[in-house]
Amino acid sequence: MRVITGLARGRKLESPLGDDVRPTTDSVKESVFSIIQFYVEGGIFLDAFAGTGQMGIEALSRGAKKAYFLDSSKKSMQVIKKNISLCGLSEGAVTLTTDSISFMERTDERFDIVFLDPPYMTGLLEKALETSVVITKPSGIIICEHPKEEKLPEKVGEFSLKKSYRYGKIMLSVYTVPDRD
Repeated sequence: MRVITGLARGRKLESPLGDDVRPTTDSVKESVFSIIQFYVEGGIFLDAFAGTGQMGIEALSRGAKKAYFLDSSKKSMQVIKKNISLCGLSEGAVTLTTDSISFMERTDERFDIVFLDPPYMTGLLEKALETSVVITKPSGIIICEHPKEEKLPEKVGEFSLKKSYRYGKIMLSVYTVPDRD
């Protein structure tokens, strides 16, 4: 696992040991950033269920103004903080050991990009998606990483499913507000 491009290009990132964290593969990460490339520069990124922090780190490396890293695991948050420090990207990073959905329900921040990759098949993704539409700017984008078996709604609030991409057993579902993307 490494940072693909930008300020921290090529930096290797650490991952917690065990099966608690399922890092996004480099090929899927490249696809995500290809999809959101016009939203990143100067944007505010939310890496909910951050795990290793690699998605938010990639966003900061590519010029995001700020990235929020949320994870309820103290072990994961230690790794996230270490990875941010290793990449020299502490200035724009906000790390919070918290339940992602609770954070989204109470924050006043509005995000340009929301990346949702909770534990698979737990019901968390649909709840997080419903909550994230409130905190995503109308000009923003929401990306959900999920197994192909997990079906997501066509519309959530003002946001509609723009496109889904399949990468083996993994799906990326992209939500935007129609006529604003």
